[in-house]
Amino acid sequence: MTSESQLREKLRKIEALFVGAGTAGERLAAEAALQRVRARVEELARHDPPIEQQFSLPDQWSRHLFLALCRRYGLRPFRYRRQRRNTVMVRASRGFVDRVLLPEFTELEGASKCMCTR
Repeated sequence: MTSESQLREKLRKIEALFVGAGTAGERLAAEAALQRVRARVEELARHDPPIEQQFSLPDQWSRHLFLALCRRYGLRPFRYRRQRRNTVMVRASRGFVDRVLLPEFTELEGASKCMCTR
């Protein structure tokens, strides 16, 4: 079974194909593929439903990186009123956060901190 991030990436590619389609046949094929991928994303969401998760990030650069990663994967980060600036809330499945988002964030954050110390 493919992961949610891979399905989202396929979805982006198919949407780009749909927008750039030259003929009606290409457009119909892209639309059918788009519907199939969306159905699989919805099925994954039913098995591992999104939950609200809170992240506290130490500095503004980490926060900007985390926000960019969230938006890259189609997540909408937010904050409740009166929450601190370094707090980020995200509604996402626990599996997606544990397998995709946090490992990629820690890898990129480590690389950026390594470059800053040079």
